[in-house]
Amino acid sequence: MEIAIWSDYVCPFCYIGKRRLEQALEDTGYASQAKLQLKAYQLDASTPEVVTESVYESLARKYGTSIEQARSMTANVTEQAKTVGLEYNFDDMKGANTARAHRLVKYADTEGKGYDLGEKLLKAHFLDGQNVNDPSLLAQLASEVGLEQKKAREVVESNQFFPEIQIDQTEAAQIGIQGVPFFVLNNKYAISGAQPIEVFKEAIEKVAQEEGLKPTPKLQFVGEPGAVCKDDSCEI
Repeated sequence: MEIAIWSDYVCPFCYIGKRRLEQALEDTGYASQAKLQLKAYQLDASTPEVVTESVYESLARKYGTSIEQARSMTANVTEQAKTVGLEYNFDDMKGANTARAHRLVKYADTEGKGYDLGEKLLKAHFLDGQNVNDPSLLAQLASEVGLEQKKAREVVESNQFFPEIQIDQTEAAQIGIQGVPFFVLNNKYAISGAQPIEVFKEAIEKVAQEEGLKPTPKLQFVGEPGAVCKDDSCEI
């Protein structure tokens, strides 16, 4: 099955939704049979190259509230993130224009590394408090998923793969996407937002039934874990 995911790397619900989709695929046994592709969607293309205000200042300005009210707004999101094992760090998050990140993922797609790089970008922004518009960081993250760092740097410092971003965003407009995350399974079933895991499971099962897919059996362990050898060492 093919699953397209429109998302942005500064969208808190995109990371949560991604985790719920992944958990649903694991729970249903179809993780190894799903081809996942990240699609570009910029929530705010007008974000400056250098962002000096904090996430709380940005939210307060956007919604006309106080800094403390902005802090409260993030509390619910933080709790939702915890339910899927993510520890959001809003205090250190850095606002960023995500065009470079999206272009780099498009380059990574050509090497079969787009989804892996997307995970690195989300972690960098939401958990590690890093600037996902910084060319040095982007090149480093690219190298961590097996891409050539020099080539990655060339991509982020140019306009390469910009047309691919435009194609994704045009497609999003054509199918009526007005917010992210947005998931499309087999170009047929759509899920809008970070829905509960059960919603993802239902859609996955429907696609699997139509395609005649069978879930991958899960191993059932007998007894307690025994002594093992890992890499160059053994538990003695």
